[in-house]
This record gives sequence, structure tokens and C-alpha cells, in this order.
Amino acid sequence: MFKNGPFFIVAAVVVLVGLLSSIFIVDEREKVLVLQFGQIKQVKIEPGLGFKIPFIQEVVRYDGRILSLDTPTIEITPSDDRRLVVDAFARYRIGNTEEKIIQFRQAVGAGGVRLAETRLASILENEIRGALGAAGVTSNTILSSERGALMNGIRVTADREAASLGLDVVDVRLKQTNLPEQNLAATFDRMRAEREREATDERARGAEAAQKVQALADRSVIEMVSEANKEAEIIRGEADAERNNIFAEAYGADQEFFRFYRSLRAYENSLKGSNSTLVITPDSEFFEFLDGAGISAPASN
Repeated sequence: MFKNGPFFIVAAVVVLVGLLSSIFIVDEREKVLVLQFGQIKQVKIEPGLGFKIPFIQEVVRYDGRILSLDTPTIEITPSDDRRLVVDAFARYRIGNTEEKIIQFRQAVGAGGVRLAETRLASILENEIRGALGAAGVTSNTILSSERGALMNGIRVTADREAASLGLDVVDVRLKQTNLPEQNLAATFDRMRAEREREATDERARGAEAAQKVQALADRSVIEMVSEANKEAEIIRGEADAERNNIFAEAYGADQEFFRFYRSLRAYENSLKGSNSTLVITPDSEFFEFLDGAGISAPASN
């Protein structure tokens, strides 16, 4: 029995290695194929343990999560002939059904995900060029909120094309949308000219509005001054009428005193300032009241 001991040990090791080689684990983040001489024998999607024939069958693992793919920079020309440089990315995954996984293996073979991404990038580039360069799609459309609808259309068509690779395209988005370097200066000059024209229009409208306000203010001032002058003239006329009424009443009450008062006012107005000389005839009625007070008119020469 001792002589057969090494044989049994070697046999046990071989059996153990074979048993371990026949078992594999499927992670929840993976999709697994079991191949035998390049032919697909099993497809494992659900996580858990799997079994294969050791040394004859091999296990090929694929990432079952949603993956990201950045497309190369693409230069497009929308319908308004303003060239744009766009940079897109896509979210995709290997299909969740056995048929999709088998189709993926048959499409890319040993190239795996790297070859699949190369083909998917080509599909995305063609779809992006076709969608963004279609008739009626301008650069303003691409840069506006309508871009979401364009991206969804690209995703739908790209998903249909990628079905032959066993892939599901989950999402497509534009990362950047820029102008080519050679067009930036001309575009900036055109934008600057448009902004200056808008500013000039705004200033012209502002000046026009200011003139209207100024004209309205001037008109209001003229109307207010005219109304004030009118009221002043009315008040002045009423005051003159009142004064004349007072004079008329005073004159009617004592005519002699009124004549005396009027003569004194005339003397005062005639001898104002440095004017102290009067040349009148001796029999003038101007000094009538002074003559009665003992002051005689000067004789004329």
C-alpha cells in the first residue's frame, strides 16, 4: 500500500484540479459564455456557480454593466452652412438576452468589447452626421433645446443599427459643440457687429423716447405757465375792478377830498428823485390846493 501512495496522491491532486477547473463563478456584473473549441456551449446571465468540462471548455466573460463610449471629434455642416465641431458620447451595454450575447460573440469574435466599440463609434458618427446635417437642421437648432429631440432620434437609429452587434444603445449626448478654429474670428466679428447694431437700435429708440418725454414735459410746462398767467390776469383784472370800485365809492362819498388826494399823488409822482422843478403857467390848476394853503405858484420868467 505504501508503494501505491504517491500514485493516489497524484491522482487525488489531478481530480481536485479537474474538479476546481470545472467550476466557475458568474458575478452579477458579468455575462459569461462557455466555449468549446470556439463553439458556444453555454450562456450564463444569472449570477451564481457554473460548470464546464475542464481543459476542454473555456469561460469568456463580458461586462454586463452600462458602458460609456466617447466618439471622435466630428465636423458637420448644418443646413445654414455654419460648420460645427461636435464631440459626443454614448451609453451602451451588451444585450441582456442569450440571443443578444450569442449575437455579440458572433459579431466581434475574439475582438470583444474593443472591436465592438470601434464598430459602434462608426455607427454613431454616421448617424450624427446624418441627423445634424439633415435639411432644416440649423446650427441654432443644434444649440437650442431642440437638441434633445435630435439626440433621441440618433439614439433610436443607432440602437437599430447596433442590434446586429448584440448591443443596446441606451443614450447619446453631445458633450461639446464648437466652431472650427478658422471660423471663430469671423464668427466673433459677426456676433460683435450684431450686438453693436442692436445697441445702436436701442440707443436710437431710447433717444426717441427721451425726445417724446421732453416734448411732453415742455408742453406741460407751457400749458401750466399759460394757465397760471391766465389765472393771474383774471386775479389782476378782478383786483383792478375792486380798486376802481373802491375809488368810485370814495369819489362818490367825498368828491372834494378825492380831488385833494389825487392832487397830492400827482405832486408826489411829479417831484420824485432829483426832479424838483416844474415849468407851468401861473394860472394852472395843478397847484390849486397848494395855493389855498398859502403856497403860491412861482412866477414864470
